[in-house]
Amino acid sequence: MATNMGAPSGDLTQSGISCDANVYWNLDSEVLVDMAVQRGEGFFTADNALVTETGSRTGRSPKDKFIVREDSTSNDINWGQVNVATSDTAFNRLKKQVIDYLSAQDTLFVQDLYCGSEESEALSIRVINQNAWHNAFSRNMFVRPSSDQLKSHDPQFTIYHAPNFEAEDEDLNSECFVIVNFATGEVIIGGTRYAGEIKKSIFGVMNLILPKKGILPMHCSANTNGENTAVFFGLSGTGKTTLSADPKRALIGDDEHGWGSNGVFNFEGGCYAKLINLSEDDEPEIFATTKKKGSVLENVVVKENGIPDFYDTSKTENTRGSYPIEAIENRTLDSKGGHPKNVIFLTCDAFGVLPPISKLTPSQAAYHFISGYTAKVAGTEIGVTEPEATFSACFGEPFMPMHPGVYADLLSEKMATHNSNAWLINTGWSGGSFGVGNRMKLKYTRAMLNAALDGKLDNVDYIIDERFNFQIPTSCPDVPDEILIPRQTWTNPLEYDETADKLAKMFNENFKRYSNGVSDDVNSASPRINQ
Repeated sequence: MATNMGAPSGDLTQSGISCDANVYWNLDSEVLVDMAVQRGEGFFTADNALVTETGSRTGRSPKDKFIVREDSTSNDINWGQVNVATSDTAFNRLKKQVIDYLSAQDTLFVQDLYCGSEESEALSIRVINQNAWHNAFSRNMFVRPSSDQLKSHDPQFTIYHAPNFEAEDEDLNSECFVIVNFATGEVIIGGTRYAGEIKKSIFGVMNLILPKKGILPMHCSANTNGENTAVFFGLSGTGKTTLSADPKRALIGDDEHGWGSNGVFNFEGGCYAKLINLSEDDEPEIFATTKKKGSVLENVVVKENGIPDFYDTSKTENTRGSYPIEAIENRTLDSKGGHPKNVIFLTCDAFGVLPPISKLTPSQAAYHFISGYTAKVAGTEIGVTEPEATFSACFGEPFMPMHPGVYADLLSEKMATHNSNAWLINTGWSGGSFGVGNRMKLKYTRAMLNAALDGKLDNVDYIIDERFNFQIPTSCPDVPDEILIPRQTWTNPLEYDETADKLAKMFNENFKRYSNGVSDDVNSASPRINQ
């Protein structure tokens, strides 16, 4: 029996599934969270937000992600340790098992949605879920079609989501798998209940499709004041969601965007915020979403009175909340903005040697975009229990099927065309490395960011960092001068020099992978090591 809530058909045979299950189509998130509680998939907080658990996998599983090697896209993909190939034979074998498994369920949940708020570039998708709560997540995170759009919706990509199906297959690394097939327009996911795999799989799809159209896909958040749009690149935990939620600027989106001929547009219809250490004082808009029905809280500990404890990390440090973008009152109504005047690179420097804010030249911007340095924050990936230095090209290498140079060239071209400023902001440690120094205070990071966006750093004095060659402001409104120069925050300056040289060597070693494919100007932006 199919329960059709506006889709053109309740029939799943188009997607290869033939069953007698109750199939619920395009239900609202508020209805779906009620069903999730009824089905024992989670429970409500005192404010009726849904709380769920993802089991042992509380983050992405990058070693279990594959792309089918096939003729239509094989030459476009940068194959290697990140973009791992699998055969269409292996895909078809696993797809059949997933479809058989879903067909045997007594209830399925389907959403017909879009990825991309720019209608001309939107990718139509269908998500088929085993669980009501994952279906609510999908509806929160992707762009919800109008009733007229729904009438003509024809999925270009279908996600078959079977989180409780654990495979035993010689072509896999574990019971978990996330496999994308560009030729057939399909994604199969099994063995993991972590909801982020759903949205990131389609992000990877967009990252292959859009560059061929001259559109830059970006792992970034974005906001605007109507005249001045800013984009914030960074990996999970660096502050994309937090810093883009600004009461003085309207949110465009918190994680995935495209930069096209008309400016910036959000890929998503919602936000997937990290909730660890969330407080109403520091992040009031995000905190408010955790009190709304329809929001989904993953792996959050809830006290006996039904109130979440966002400081409890006993399940994971990667606690998450998904909610529709409408839950943020201060947003752009169309999820779009103009061409960015400021491009912000966010990094969480566990070594504590990078400046809290610095201005970059165009060649430095390209260098640091390709480098994508940060620290993996505990819990973001399986097995990461404390911050760990990493380089992730384009601040999102796991989601970038093409060579990083493709995205870097597009970024440089667009920044030059629109005269965009570039800034590197360190939201990580100051006064010492992780375990010795302290995490940069959010109020200082916000003050530095606002000064950059408002032009208040245009006429201050700068010094040049002798090692990284950054332009570092010597003063900034509402920020103590002494924290701006990182060497001055360390009790032992010689220990700072030694640690900074260590990080500089890591930058140079990492960039050897890309040096032959970039200009001399970009290569010249490499750090200089004092001997």
